[in-house]
Amino acid sequence: MKYDPNIHHRRSIRLKKYDYSQEGLYFVTICVQNHACLFGKITDGKMCLSAIGAIADVLWYEIKNHAINVELHEFVVMPNHIHGIIEITANTVNAVNTVNAMNAMNAVGARHALPLQLQPPPQPPPPPSQPPPQSRFQNPGKNTLSTIVGSYKSAVSKHAHRLGFAEFAWQRNYWENIIRNSGDYERISQYIINNIINWNEDKFYIK
Repeated sequence: MKYDPNIHHRRSIRLKKYDYSQEGLYFVTICVQNHACLFGKITDGKMCLSAIGAIADVLWYEIKNHAINVELHEFVVMPNHIHGIIEITANTVNAVNTVNAMNAMNAVGARHALPLQLQPPPQPPPPPSQPPPQSRFQNPGKNTLSTIVGSYKSAVSKHAHRLGFAEFAWQRNYWENIIRNSGDYERISQYIINNIINWNEDKFYIK
């Protein structure tokens, strides 16, 4: 079989021994497979989203509703990739309130296809003889950067395929930078804000 880097190159690009569930700011880049420009095109310095691009855009902002202790900062959808800053915080999120908020959003009719994979609605408390069920909302050990990004990628793929865009696929894995100080944050935020107008100079640029 001919060497294919997308199949055979399996080395992790995560930083060894770093705890990606700990508090911090992370600059994340996720690319479309083969850098195909499926998210839209840039015209006159403005990003014109395709249907798939709109899905990627809307579902990014849903992350905060489906992961605990997460804040979202600068974000942009480019023709063949997305950039965003994800902050994992130490603030406690009430699981019941989070689920109720998601249910209320669905009840009034969401402005998009479907949110990220929802947890089932709260169940009645079990009989005293049974231990209470565990919820991932109450388990911060599961709230890692990789699970957050993986859920987002999965949701975008699922809704794109459900709407008939069978050709859509993400590139395997993703890139991240750990933002270590205010200087890093300022530089990366400006990069994201200016990414559209600097598209021709982007390393992922394709005509």
